[in-house]
Amino acid sequence: MGRAAGKAAAAAVVAAVLVGGCAPGTGAGGTAAGPSAGSTGPSARAAGPTAGAGAAGAAAGPSASAPGAARPARVAAKGGTLGAPGSACPLPVTFDVAAAWVPKRIKPVDDPDLRDLLDQGTVTIVCEIDAKPAGNIGFLRVWTDGDAAATPREVLESFVAGDDSPGSVVHRDVEPAADPALPAAEVTYVVTSPLLGERKKVRALAVVTPAGPVVLELGGMDTDEHEGMLPAYELAKGSLAAARR
Repeated sequence: MGRAAGKAAAAAVVAAVLVGGCAPGTGAGGTAAGPSAGSTGPSARAAGPTAGAGAAGAAAGPSASAPGAARPARVAAKGGTLGAPGSACPLPVTFDVAAAWVPKRIKPVDDPDLRDLLDQGTVTIVCEIDAKPAGNIGFLRVWTDGDAAATPREVLESFVAGDDSPGSVVHRDVEPAADPALPAAEVTYVVTSPLLGERKKVRALAVVTPAGPVVLELGGMDTDEHEGMLPAYELAKGSLAAARR
């Protein structure tokens, strides 16, 4: 496995050791935490519905539209809001989290070797939102940086370059529905899964807040899991806004 791919794989392992200040749910008074971030065996897949059919995939179906119109993205049912002070992961942004997804804050570390495992490009992982309790194997990860002068595209270009052999990279400008004033961009690409040795989809959204860039990254064990978790990603993307301090 390449060093860059090892970062993403190791982040979950390091998180299990270094996670601190973890609220059990998505809000200040959230629900009980689900399985640990490291449990990725068959039982995790059996714990809920098949990919795309659990809470992450429980979404309003597409509304009727004219022939040839773009199909609306499915959006997961909301389970809570993350990012505000007092939530599981205080962040420069707030966004809605899908029902049954469990967030855990990753505390900074001083050890240079461990710290390097938590970095990708210019950003550092600060929060992981685990999909296993909702029936999928994967995470929505939150990465931050303090460089408020960076553009969303620059942040994503560096982020993608820090992954392992990225390919089929497609960048696009986006406008956050909940906060159109936030500069934002999105990227989709594929990498080789370190667990399965096959290509899988990744997508990430970057916004730049007054406190610096924030990246929301959706991976998944494989492309099927990635597709099954898209409604949760769309929920977060559609509700993303700069946090009020």
